[in-house]
Amino acid sequence: MTRIYLDYNGTAPIRPEALAAATEAMTLGGNPSSVHASGRAARAIVETAREQVAALIGAPASTIVFTSGGTEANALAVESAVAAGSRRLLVGATEHDCIRATAEASAGIVETWPVDRNGVADLDWLEARLQAWSPADGRPFAALMLANNETGVIQPVAEAAALVGAVDGWLHVDAVQAAGKVAVESRALGADTLAIASHKIGGPAGSGALTFGPRAVLSRRLHGGGQERGRRGGTENLSGIAGFGAAAQAARRDLPNLEAQSFWRDSTANRLATDAGVTIFGKDAPRLPNTLCFAAPGFSSELQVMSLDLEGVMVSSGSACSSGKVKASHVLLAMDAGALAGSALRVSGGWATIQAEWVEFADLWLAALARQQSRRRVSAA
Repeated sequence: MTRIYLDYNGTAPIRPEALAAATEAMTLGGNPSSVHASGRAARAIVETAREQVAALIGAPASTIVFTSGGTEANALAVESAVAAGSRRLLVGATEHDCIRATAEASAGIVETWPVDRNGVADLDWLEARLQAWSPADGRPFAALMLANNETGVIQPVAEAAALVGAVDGWLHVDAVQAAGKVAVESRALGADTLAIASHKIGGPAGSGALTFGPRAVLSRRLHGGGQERGRRGGTENLSGIAGFGAAAQAARRDLPNLEAQSFWRDSTANRLATDAGVTIFGKDAPRLPNTLCFAAPGFSSELQVMSLDLEGVMVSSGSACSSGKVKASHVLLAMDAGALAGSALRVSGGWATIQAEWVEFADLWLAALARQQSRRRVSAA
């Protein structure tokens, strides 16, 4: 059977470099906090990985805090902002659920920052909202992901950072999907905090990182030891961090190859639009080169995923973190997709993808659509 994996935005297959680094670290046996030889060797692995991750996102290594993944990194930023006095939180309408859920679980008041039909954040709305900010709401806080996990739409983060910075606010950037797919320079973007995750770039799952700028004050949420320079308690996930660092180094090296995949994506999109009249989400906005999100009316997301899986093709109906939930994507609803939100499919390639896989995906999807339309005609008769 064909086996085509096009769900890199869910989790990328582990890179050989990451697997080798994680395996080597796992056999070491030292605790990075120990002062003996094995402990010092473990500490060296952590600090090497810190430098590798920092290089991927254009941040000083001293500002990298390792976490259990992107969700914890995002939560650390949001909760730290609230602890620092932010009482009203502006959250992009298409942000990942972990940002909104953390904001709603905090002591802050959450406002939705709207997007246009392409899923691009409304900067005019942000500027007006910040100009009307009340001192009673504390320091302004806004969360805007660099690239959307479902549509691949890239947000105007630098422009938003300028607006937020002008009022001494705090801008948090979820770069989990962007890192390793497009160049990310956290300081040039103006992010006060920025989160990434290992498993999105071909590293082991269960490891992530948050970088912070000079205007952000982190508040430790996991207490205990003095790990991560006192910013996160708990023995470091040595093998996960080692693999994360190796994956970051490889992803940085391979960026040109990822950027070139936009041709494969666009060729597939044009074929599906021509042959099946699908709607391409975010097509008029800058997008990640590896991501295609589209919908065909009357062909449910779940049925598409199952039909393709039976053919050995693995794709997603949206965020992997929301799989199994029978509800339309909040991202597409925010983009006014309406009923099409229930028919959306996300296809995402990555470091090991080849062009032939996109071509075969299109062949099999069009065949699945033809079968679905035939069944509908029979049922209608």
